[in-house]
Amino acid sequence: MEDNNVRNNINVSFKPRVKLVGTDGNAFSILGRVKNALIKAGLNDQAERFLKEATSGDYEHLLITCMKYVDVY
Repeated sequence: MEDNNVRNNINVSFKPRVKLVGTDGNAFSILGRVKNALIKAGLNDQAERFLKEATSGDYEHLLITCMKYVDVY
């Protein structure tokens, strides 16, 4: 059975760290922080996939998607 992360081309060996705890919890702020961290790490394709996936659901889906793409602390 194929791992979801492999199928989605997410590099689980390296996830940028993004501080979300204790910061602005506004969805747009979170989207920007995670997207910028992915781009800064040179993961431009993942940044685009992240935005598409993160904005396809509700706030809880956004947070789950963030944890999928980055190391949230």
